[in-house]
Amino acid sequence: MARLFTSAKLIFFILFLHMLTGCADRDEQRESDSLAFDAHGAPNQQVQVGAARLLTDYFHLVDGKRVGIITNHSAVVSGKHIADLLHEHPDVAVTALFGPEHGIRGTADAGEPVDDAVDEQTGIPAYSLYGQNRRPTLEMLENVDILLFDIQDVGTRFYTYPATMGRAMQSAVEAGIPYVILDRPNPIGGIRIEGHIREDEYVSGIGLYPTPVTHGMTVGELALMIHDQGWHDDIEGLDLHVVPMKGWRRDMHWFDTGLEWIPPSPNIPDAETAIVYPGTCFFEGTPASEGRGTYEPFLQAGSPYVDENAAADALNERGLAGLRFHPVIFKPESIPGMSRQPKLEGETVRGVKLEVTDAASVEPVAAGIHLLQVFYDLLPPVHKEGFFHPRGMPVRAGNTKVQEMIRNGVPASEIIQSWADDVAQFSEMRWPYLLYSCMNN
Repeated sequence: MARLFTSAKLIFFILFLHMLTGCADRDEQRESDSLAFDAHGAPNQQVQVGAARLLTDYFHLVDGKRVGIITNHSAVVSGKHIADLLHEHPDVAVTALFGPEHGIRGTADAGEPVDDAVDEQTGIPAYSLYGQNRRPTLEMLENVDILLFDIQDVGTRFYTYPATMGRAMQSAVEAGIPYVILDRPNPIGGIRIEGHIREDEYVSGIGLYPTPVTHGMTVGELALMIHDQGWHDDIEGLDLHVVPMKGWRRDMHWFDTGLEWIPPSPNIPDAETAIVYPGTCFFEGTPASEGRGTYEPFLQAGSPYVDENAAADALNERGLAGLRFHPVIFKPESIPGMSRQPKLEGETVRGVKLEVTDAASVEPVAAGIHLLQVFYDLLPPVHKEGFFHPRGMPVRAGNTKVQEMIRNGVPASEIIQSWADDVAQFSEMRWPYLLYSCMNN
């Protein structure tokens, strides 16, 4: 059961600090944060990710060890993959690689099973964690002394990489080896939390943990929470380490980090897409298109039965912060490496294209509610009944009440307000696990 803090004094103290800083920090991170920003708060050097610090300040964790790495193509340090860097190091033996959804090199389609193989770059066995096995087996870990996790996340509940990270905790305990998370930025920042906490009925691979849709945490922080809250059985004995970033602040979006964007999955091709993904991904739970089968997935959405100009006008009239909407017509097609069988393939789809004008002010989940509501309202009556897939929408929203409120014509502002208690509860729950600050210290 999740551990909640209910002390009135603690709640008041948290709220007071949030008013001052908008976020939390831990003392050991404050010094490193302050080194990366000038007196005006502007970045004067690139954020240093956990993988980079493993090679310097935290090398003792892997020195002389046989290392297994849960990773994909996004685990890059200064243009080179962490597996290659450690494979070439004379004091480390990389003995196993483990790939999540989309595989180690990131070329498999969403939901496509990935087979075990040998990594062509290193010749190291590469085991799939998105096929028959969803976590490393004892046999796979037979020659591993320490297990690393290094994958770029997007800060959204229905992205599958954190589930891979969490399941592997059980494997590390069973094998009696330490588990190290190499931290990376949350590209949509570390402050904003949106959406309802996922209800137990809707546990799935795209909703494994009871968080809101966006949680404002890095993978390292989320790992601490998964472990401490006991969200997997028999992980209390895990020897868990997080290698923190240097120079990352909670109020930073990806554009502030100085880091190169490497698509963590084929349909998140750029950081702008990551900003809106938590909202437009709701369209995967409907017959409408979320833009898969185009080269701008999640930056556009549409339906054969909606007028694109009316949709864009209605959304722009709502004045959503940080976003502009443009009418668009597109035709999804099979794109190897992105989407082989997209929804509405070959059909003419009408809808909107999203333009991010100010990333810091975008509220992506709220925007997703507005998008759904406008599309639903514009549909002909005959197409409204089946607009929300019976399970596809609830596993993303975390419940059925969001779609019912849209069906019943509840204003978007009230739907958004309906998750306020969940956000407050989760803000309190995540407090002890936050590693980074909003402030220069």
